[in-house]
Order: sequence, then structure tokens, then C-alpha cells
Amino acid sequence: MPLTRRDFAKRSAVAGAGIALTGSAGVLATAPGAIGQELPEGTDRSVPAAGARGRAPGYGPLIDDPAGLLALPAGFTYKIITRTGVTTLETGESTPSHHDGTATFEGPRGTTLLVNNHELKGPRAKWPHPVPLADGLVYDPAAAGGCTVVEVSRDGTHVTERVGIAGTSTNCAGGRTPWGTWLTCEETEDKAGRNGMTKDHGYVFEVDPHDLRAARDPRPVKALGRYAHEAVVVDPRRGHLYLTEDADRPNGLLYRWTPPHGFEHGRGRLRTLAGDAGTLAAPRCYDSGGRFVDDLSRATKTGTVYGVDWIEVPDRDARTTSVRNQFADGEITRARKLEGMWWADGGAYIVSSYAREESPVRHDGQVWFYDPRRRTLTLKVLLGINPDPEEDGAFDGPDNITVSPYGGLIIAEDGEGIQHLFGATDDGRTYPIARNDLNIGTAENPRYSEFTGPVFSPDGRVLYANIQEPGIMLAIRGPWRRQR
Repeated sequence: MPLTRRDFAKRSAVAGAGIALTGSAGVLATAPGAIGQELPEGTDRSVPAAGARGRAPGYGPLIDDPAGLLALPAGFTYKIITRTGVTTLETGESTPSHHDGTATFEGPRGTTLLVNNHELKGPRAKWPHPVPLADGLVYDPAAAGGCTVVEVSRDGTHVTERVGIAGTSTNCAGGRTPWGTWLTCEETEDKAGRNGMTKDHGYVFEVDPHDLRAARDPRPVKALGRYAHEAVVVDPRRGHLYLTEDADRPNGLLYRWTPPHGFEHGRGRLRTLAGDAGTLAAPRCYDSGGRFVDDLSRATKTGTVYGVDWIEVPDRDARTTSVRNQFADGEITRARKLEGMWWADGGAYIVSSYAREESPVRHDGQVWFYDPRRRTLTLKVLLGINPDPEEDGAFDGPDNITVSPYGGLIIAEDGEGIQHLFGATDDGRTYPIARNDLNIGTAENPRYSEFTGPVFSPDGRVLYANIQEPGIMLAIRGPWRRQR
């Protein structure tokens, strides 16, 4: 049932005042390098936001790495867990390349299990190190992508890696489920016969890191739709799944899947669903005056609150028309490069990485919070256009995110120029955690790959993250402390 204007006014007043949090992300306002309002030309974007109280957030400046890989603050160290072309799977094949979305799970005997996506699009012959076609775990033998399961001992000295799923394409982000599995998402719309594929792609698959027998004979969860999937989160109370789409021309959509009546989530249950089970819907947003909002880039101040109605998708399997093209202008609300998501504080944190010519208003990154109880979206972080991406200090292009056990968000940068892991605190300030110093370009034209898959170990002591190219998983340890 649509919200009335009076209902929305009540809910937006509460949401705009901030969300009560439990040691998690906090109320994120504008940040250095961000625009809660327009910054004057020439503003130093590396200093704390005006009015910020207390000591500067974070752990101090980054120190160049003599090995030329990862710059970290003083007192922090890193360890390479997997590296394409260097480390191998249990079967002896190379670790697949292009690491992306990652989740951690408690493993046997004190170990940590990490499920790691590999964003490899198209046919296997295109890639030197595709995901191996492990017996019984292959969806489409023509496709190069998939994910691996990495097991790390408590002290980090022993690492094993095996295939979790193979024969999928462009496995970008994904999401951890409350029942202890991983949902890996294909960021493609390739159908059988296109780009060498023998099956349709653009689906979500479930992987059980504890029991790979449960992943045998992989089946797409067609009820969640076929489109350029990015990330997914699960509402553990209501059973809804929220999914992002990284696409343009036109810009992509946020989706909500409502399970059919009587359905109960659990390991392997999603793959039993019929392709039309439940309801897949896209958002229709409006402001406090009841005016329709066509694109999330319209919001130019943090704290902006939009009400949300959900409009059912006509053909979720996109047999003839991409899902995002099935809606006319004025029906739903779009956003450019909808990327990472994380469920915390009773709702979903959602990233729109940047907006350019495809969007009404330009920006270099947004983080929204969807509150399912109030049915509102609140803008938490807004990054202004980075004037010089080659200069260290400012951040742009947020992608994968996680909520830190030490407060605030940890964000992987996928922008232009220099690439960082950075944090955003409860009062809206940002700080660097790591910088990728591995130049995969040339001395004349340096290029640095994006960070992906930041996630803490189950005990909160280790931050795992990836450098996508060539494919490096890192474990970062240090004097973590509460960020206030």
C-alpha cells in the first residue's frame, strides 16, 4: 500500500534526525571530499569537516610500502593470502584472477573461511586464469567466472583454496546470508549464444562454504531476476532480499524481492523456488512534498530523505527486454552504478558509485540507508567531484562496503587515479586505511586497480580486502580502535 503524504512527513522527520545505531555505522554526514553542501573552490578536502569534534579520525597518515604494494598507517601490517599466478588451489591450478566481493565465515578448528568472487566476463579462452571447472560445480562450461573458498588458519600461516562455483560470468559483489551461505551475483545480461555462452546469465547463485556438496549442480535463483546484478542483502526479520543493478542507458535500479507466503529461508532453500516465486519490485521515490524523484543523484545534501513505494517488475527473467527498460520514465527511481550493500542497523546501506552524463546531477559517490520499517531512503554520504584523482587525499567512486565493528563504514574505492580503502565515521569524517601502490600501468601512465571485498574476520581482528587486478587477497592487522 503506498505511503500517504502525512505518513511520509512523520517518517522522514524521524529518519532525518538520525538512526539509532548499535555500535555500527552511525549517522554519517558530509565528509572531507564530500558535499553535504557545495564546497567553495579551493577548499582543502583532506581536513576534518567544519565543526567536527575531538581528534582526527583514523590511524594517521599512510606510509609508503617498500615492497610497492600496500601503504598503511604506522603499526599496521599486511599479509598476502592469495595471489593470481603465485598461489594455487588444492588441485594445483592457479588462484583465479580479478578478485571481487568477499565474505567471511567461522570455519572448523578456529579457521576463517572466505568466499571470494572472481569478476571474469565472457568465454574462458579470454582469461589466463579462469575459475577451474571443478567436477559437479559448473553451471556453464563456457564461462570463466565463479568464486573460490579460501580457508585461513587462526595465525594466518596456513591457507588452502578450492572452487565454490564455476562456469558463471562476471561475479562481481554478492552478499552473505543470515543462514551462513554466500549469494554470488552475475553482473551481465549475456544470454545463450552471446559472447560464447551456452546458457543464459545474469543470475544469483547460492554457495555454501561449509558444504560444497550442497552447491553441486548449480542452479540460478531465477526468482531474483536476470539483470546486471551487483550486490544483495537479506532482511533477517522480514525475509526480503534487496539487490543492486550496475547498469546504465538507462541507469540501473534497486530491487526488493518479497518471498511467497509461507516460505522459510535456510540453506539451499532459494534454489528450490520457481522462477516466478515471490514478487520482484523496483522503487518509486518521492520527496517530503510528494514530488516524484526520477534519479537518486537529485539529492545534493546529506540527510535528504525520500519515501519509497515498490512497483512490481513485469518480466523478471527479461526474455525480450532488460528489466530496467520495462519501466517508462516517471514510473520508477533510478541511480547510476548501484554497487555494494551491507545489512546493519535494521536496514541496508547502499552505494551509488558515481554519476556523470547519464544522471541529472553529477557526484563522485553516495551511500544511502534504506529503512524497511519506515520505507525511507536517507542519504548518508555524498562525495563531491574529485578535482584531481591523481593526487592523494580525496576519495571518489565508492564500491564495496562493510560496516566496521569499530564504528562507521569501511569503503573500497573504485574511482579514477589513486585507489584507497577508507573509513567514514559516525560524524561524517573520512580517513584513509590503505592505498594501493601496485602500478599495473607504466611509469609514464601509471594505473592502479580498485580495491574490492572489504570484510572483517568473524572476531573483528583482521580486515580482509582485495586488489582486483591481477588478483590479490590481503589480510590487514593493526591497532584497531573505536572511531568516534
